[in-house]
Amino acid sequence: MKPLKYLSLALLSLPLLMTSCKSKQVVVEQQQPSISIGVEKQKELKTVLANAQTAEFVTSKVKFSVSEGTQEISLTGNLKMKRDDVIRLQLMAFGFVEAARIEFTKDYVLIMDRINKQYLKASYEHISFLRNSGLNFYSLQALFWNELFQPGENKVTESLLNNFKVEDKGNGLTLTISKNNLDYKWQTANSLINQVNVIYNDKLRGVTGLKWDYSDFKNLGNKSFPSRNNILFATPKKEINIKMTLNHLGNESEWETRTEVPGKYRQVSVDDIIRRFMSL
Repeated sequence: MKPLKYLSLALLSLPLLMTSCKSKQVVVEQQQPSISIGVEKQKELKTVLANAQTAEFVTSKVKFSVSEGTQEISLTGNLKMKRDDVIRLQLMAFGFVEAARIEFTKDYVLIMDRINKQYLKASYEHISFLRNSGLNFYSLQALFWNELFQPGENKVTESLLNNFKVEDKGNGLTLTISKNNLDYKWQTANSLINQVNVIYNDKLRGVTGLKWDYSDFKNLGNKSFPSRNNILFATPKKEINIKMTLNHLGNESEWETRTEVPGKYRQVSVDDIIRRFMSL
């Protein structure tokens, strides 16, 4: 296995795993919360929404491990996020050499392979399976920030909570949205999101899935933020697991929010990335 290749592909594939590679218009089905949910659980649902971070910046040192089958590699790095603007992951090899940089902005996705001096940069508008599925930067932001999201919306408000089907599981809630061949599910405990599942069922390619577990919540400002993230990508052929541990959580704001690509880097296409991922 080439772990850095799998890591870059897996991180890029956060949006790919939640969308169809076919161009089609998606309509979100409006679903009302289950009538069996009690007043207290309705209150808990609003508390889950209220637990979202209010800080403009979230930064942290990061420890990664990425595995496929019996092979595994560990890396360190940095996570830098600015609310409604950018998510950046810097991955270090040998503790001091930047091997890769993944940057999600409101306007484009950028992946830089520092070792092989190549990069991918594409706007969301030019990635048809993102555009047509209603997924965008804000959906990805919600995954990294441990928040609810709805495809096509920049933010989940109290009025949009009615779009979720809600079940009371006793020790928490299960929230779901289904549309076409996509199923989204959030699990909560103590009014915090501890798991997100996204399943895409393709009759030709089979089931592709993303499962993101959150744990070890730490205080960040006056809110709780997960310091451990376990991310499982599953295709009909492969499973890739990424463990991401955040250390020294903070709100550093003195950093450049955009990365300039060196002139000597070679650009690769979105189609090339899709072919590599679908062949895993």
